[in-house]
Amino acid sequence: MKGVLLVNLGSPEAPTPEAVKPYLDEFLMDERVIDLPYVLRALLVKGIILNVRPKKSAEAYHKIWWEEGSPLIVISKRTQKKIQERTDIPVALGMRYGKPSLESGLKELSEKGVTEVLLLPLYPQYAMATTETIEVLADKLVKEKFPELKITRFPAFYNKEGYIESLSRVIAKSLDGFDYDHLLFSYHGVPERHIKKTDKTRSHKKIVENEYCCKPGTPEAEFCYRTHCFETTRRVAEYLKLDKNKYSLSFQSRLGIDKWLQPFTADKVIELGKSGTKKIAVVTPAFIADCIETLEEIEMMAGASFKENGGEVFKMIPCLNDDDHWMDVLSGWINEWSLKEVYV
Repeated sequence: MKGVLLVNLGSPEAPTPEAVKPYLDEFLMDERVIDLPYVLRALLVKGIILNVRPKKSAEAYHKIWWEEGSPLIVISKRTQKKIQERTDIPVALGMRYGKPSLESGLKELSEKGVTEVLLLPLYPQYAMATTETIEVLADKLVKEKFPELKITRFPAFYNKEGYIESLSRVIAKSLDGFDYDHLLFSYHGVPERHIKKTDKTRSHKKIVENEYCCKPGTPEAEFCYRTHCFETTRRVAEYLKLDKNKYSLSFQSRLGIDKWLQPFTADKVIELGKSGTKKIAVVTPAFIADCIETLEEIEMMAGASFKENGGEVFKMIPCLNDDDHWMDVLSGWINEWSLKEVYV
């Protein structure tokens, strides 16, 4: 029997320092998030970050918290429900960090008699700190606790037609009637070294601003997060027939002093405001569901920064969330997989 496990990042259980601290501990101690040797990672996270960041992060979560709970968790549960209504196989939900856990999702499927699981990380672009860490943990859990389960990994869908169409439709709907000056595609940032670490061919090209570092379709591009971001942007721009002078790409959420992917979103919105750009829209294609990175970091913080530096109107384009067209696409992929081997 087949089943599917939808996986997203996760969230604290409450917008309080007491709830945020263990969540950040689990998240930042992941060796694929902060890829330092364990001792150095522990000194940084447990010795510094967890002593200063929980209170600040809790305040940020409090700003975006819904009555039903964390936006990311609420939206993910809505997604699970809508997908279950569109498929005949069991659909479970798990988070890489926090609850419901990835382990609880696998357990739920196992108890329903599932033996084949489609592991579907809700990340369009592949990255070491997102998709890869989910796959590694799933493999570990299956080996140690669920040996009866067979895992099938759903590939990054940054360039799949259905995803591009759904994303483009959401963007077009948000921009309808809005005479914007610039559209910014803001992706979550990662350290540059992560790009080379995920390249199994060990042939990753040099990173040059505003240029592909890997040619799409080549082996080295298969797990190249930066190339995936560029390709998503290119395909959406092509789908929507965007003026090449009215959109650009940037990266948000950098941490520490390492070299991260650039340009930085925080700098880009200031630059746009100071250059005389009055009305901008921002879309965040690395996130399927609205969360603290979109609702607080972009809509609130980046929006305020843009206006403080000369901008007038800042429009945040929502994530795909549980948009019905996107739900049809996602369930279509799942149903295609569930039927694939039946008729071989």
